[in-house]
Amino acid sequence: MNDIVVHKFGGSCLRDGNDIDQIAEIISSTEGRPIIVVSALWGMTDRLIRASREPRYASRLVQDLTYQHLRFAPGLDSGEFGELFNKVISGISKELLKLSSGEESLRSENLILAAGERLSALAVAHRLREFGIEGAHPVGAEDIGLRLKGIGRAKEIDIESSSLNLDRQELGGVPILTGWFGEGDDGNIALLTRGGSDHSAAAFASLMNASKLILWKDVDGIKELNPRWGIDTPAIPYLGYGQAAELSMHGTPVIHPATVFPLIEEGIPIEIKNFHNRDSTVSTIIGPDIATDEVVAIGCQPGVAMITNDKPLSSDLLMEIERLGITPWLMKSTPEGFKIILPKQDLHYLENIIPGKIEFKTAIISILGMADIGIEHELVSTNEYGTRIIVETDQLHETIRELYHSLFSRQDCK
Repeated sequence: MNDIVVHKFGGSCLRDGNDIDQIAEIISSTEGRPIIVVSALWGMTDRLIRASREPRYASRLVQDLTYQHLRFAPGLDSGEFGELFNKVISGISKELLKLSSGEESLRSENLILAAGERLSALAVAHRLREFGIEGAHPVGAEDIGLRLKGIGRAKEIDIESSSLNLDRQELGGVPILTGWFGEGDDGNIALLTRGGSDHSAAAFASLMNASKLILWKDVDGIKELNPRWGIDTPAIPYLGYGQAAELSMHGTPVIHPATVFPLIEEGIPIEIKNFHNRDSTVSTIIGPDIATDEVVAIGCQPGVAMITNDKPLSSDLLMEIERLGITPWLMKSTPEGFKIILPKQDLHYLENIIPGKIEFKTAIISILGMADIGIEHELVSTNEYGTRIIVETDQLHETIRELYHSLFSRQDCK
C-alpha cells in the first residue's frame, strides 16, 4: 500500500456550493495523496432519469442543469474546464433529442444519466482550483479504462480487466473521478446500479493500492439497526467485509452491496465518516472479517418473494438469473425441486420465465454475529456472518423493535 487516500463524496455531500468549500477543507487537511470520486449533485440523477424516460420533462432540463452547476461553480463555463462543460451540456441536448424523436436506445439513456457525474466532477474540480488545489482536474472513469462486467448495465466492476487497461498517468495531481459508470463489455458506456459510486471508489482504491477509502456520508457510521425502524441505536465501530456486504443486502443503504469486494484481497480498510460532522469521533471502520459470538447488527428488507417448484432449476435458468443481475437471498436446487427467495421488486424479471408457486412474505431479516439467537421464525440460511430469517407479520416495525431489544438486552446481560 502507498499514501493514496480515496475520498468518495455522494450526492448528500453535494447539496449546495458551501459543500464544495467543505470538500476543499477536507482535502487540504487530510494526510495522504487524495483521489476523489464524486456522484452527481443532490437530486440530479432522479431528474435525468425522469427526463430520459419522459421527454416532456426534458424541455427545460438543459437550461436548469446549466444554471444549477454554474450556481455551484460560478465561471465554470468560461474557465479552464469550460470547453468540457459545454461539451457535456451539448451532449445531453443531443441525446435527449434522439429520445424525443423516437430513436430510443440504452446507450443514449446511459449517456444522459452519466452526465450528472461528469458535470459534478467538473464543478468540483473548478471550485477546488479556486481554493488553491492546483492539481485538481476532472477524469471520466470510462475514458481511462475502467471496465464493467456487463453491457449497458452492470452489477460490478471488472477489476482484472481494469487493472490491465487503466491509464494511471491520468490520475496524477488531484483527480476528480466520476463514479457509477465505466466501459461495458461492448465498448460502450455502462452503468452500475444506483449507489454504485461507492463501488467505483472501492475499485479505484484497489487499482491504485490505496492505504484506505473514506466514504463521506450524512450519517455517523453504520448503525446496529437502520434508523427507519424508529430506534436510535449506536454506530458499529468495526464491521468485517462480509458483515458489511450482508447488511447492505438487507435494508442498510449506507453502502452499495458490491463496495467491499475489490478491497478484500489487499485488506484495504473503509472508513465511513459524517460529512456534516467531521469532528465527530463516531464512525464505522470496515476491514477483514473477525469471528464473533455476539450479535453485531440487524438488517431488515421488507418485500420478499418465494418461488418453489418440484423440479430442479435448469442450467439455462441459472444463467438467465446471472445475466439479469439478480442476487437472491436463497437459491437452492436439488433433484426434488428448487426454492428461490428474492426481493419482491425483482420478481417481475423472473415470474414469466421460471415456473413454480409464488408466495409473498413480509420481510427477510439478517442477524449478524454467530450468537445463539433462538428465534421462532422461518430459517432461510446461516453462514459465517450470521443468520437469515423470514418474518410474516402485519406489525413489522413492532416485530423489529422487539427483536432488537430482545437480542441486544440479552447480550448486555452476559
